[in-house]
Amino acid sequence: MPPDDLEAERVLRICTACMYCDGLCAVFPAIAGKHDFAPNDLTYLANLCHNCRGCWYACQYAPPHHFAINLPNTLAELRQRSYADYAWPRWLGRGFGANARVVAAIVGGITASMLIATLLLVPANVLFAAHHGPGAFYRVVPWPIMAGAAAATLLSAMLAIGISAASYWRAITPRAGTKAILRALYPAVLDIVTLRNLGGGGPGCNDADEKFSQQRRWFHHVMVAGFAFSLAATLIAAFYHHVYAVAAPYSLTSLPVLAGGIGGVTMLIGIGGLLLLERRADRALSAAAEIRLNIVFLVLLALVAGSGLAVLALRETAAMGLVLTLHLGIVIGFFAILPVSKAVHGLYRSLALLRAAIERARPRRSGDE
Repeated sequence: MPPDDLEAERVLRICTACMYCDGLCAVFPAIAGKHDFAPNDLTYLANLCHNCRGCWYACQYAPPHHFAINLPNTLAELRQRSYADYAWPRWLGRGFGANARVVAAIVGGITASMLIATLLLVPANVLFAAHHGPGAFYRVVPWPIMAGAAAATLLSAMLAIGISAASYWRAITPRAGTKAILRALYPAVLDIVTLRNLGGGGPGCNDADEKFSQQRRWFHHVMVAGFAFSLAATLIAAFYHHVYAVAAPYSLTSLPVLAGGIGGVTMLIGIGGLLLLERRADRALSAAAEIRLNIVFLVLLALVAGSGLAVLALRETAAMGLVLTLHLGIVIGFFAILPVSKAVHGLYRSLALLRAAIERARPRRSGDE
C-alpha cells in the first residue's frame, strides 16, 4: 500500500474511534463503524472531503499531540492522486503534477498561435478597423473557425472528463440497485447544489483560523452563478444566430449581452473572494499540489471572464480584432486544459456525494453504533 494510503488508514482509524467531528460533514458518517479502508474507499473519502478544515480545529489529536492527526491534508493528498490515477487518456494524469507549467504552455501556446495567425492572415485594414453592426466579429475571425475550434475543443475535453469520472465511479460504486441509486439522487443533488458540507455542520468553515465563516461557500456560489449566466449568454446567442439568423454582436440591452455582462462581473467577484480566502488559509491543512491547482484554475477562469468583458467594452473600437482573438485563444485554451484542471473535482465530488447519499439511506445494522 502506498505511504499516503497507510497514513490515511492510520488517521481514519483514530477518527472512527473518536468521532468527535461526526456532525461536521459527510466524511464522518461515511466512516462510522469502519475499521478497515480499501484503497477505493480512501479515494471515495478523499473526494467526499470539502477541505473545510473544521475537523482540524476540532481535533484533540492534531499536532502537537503525538498522533499528529491532519485529516484535511491527508485527504487532500489522496484527492490529488485520484485526479491523476483516473485521468483519461492515462498520460494526461501527468498534467496534474506540473499543472501551472502545463496550463501556461497550452493556454499560452494556443493564444499566441491564434494571435500570430490572425496577424498573418487578416489584412491590417480589416484587423485594425472599427467594425459595427451584425457580423462585425466574423469579419475578423470567420464564424466557422470561431465556433468550430471552440466546439471541437470543448467536446473533446468533456469526453475525457466523462470517461475519467466513469472510471472513478466504477471504482467507488457501492453495492446498490437502481432503485436505491434513484432514491439517493435527490439528497445528493441537494448536497451538491447547496454545498452543505462547506457549512461545517452549521456555523461554516474555518477558512483562516478558529473563526467560523460561510464566505467560501458563498463565494463559490457567486462564481458558479456567474458561470451559469455566461453559459446562458452563449446559448441565447446561439439561439439568436441559428433561429433568428441574427449575427453577433448584439445590442447592449439584448439578452446575450446582459446575461454575459452580469455573468462576467459576477464570476470575477466570486473568483476574487476565493483567491483572497486561498491567500489567507493555513497551507499546512491542504496539499501543496491542490493549492496550486486551485489558484491556477481560478486565475485562468478570471482571464476568461476579464477578456470577455474587454471584448464587450472595446467591440466598437479598432482594438476589437486583437482583443477578440486574445479572448478566443484563452477560451479555447481553457477548454483544452479542463481534463487536467480543478474542473474535474466537480464530477468526482458529486459522485462521492451520491455514494454517501446511497449509504445514508441504507437501514443501519445492529452493532454499527
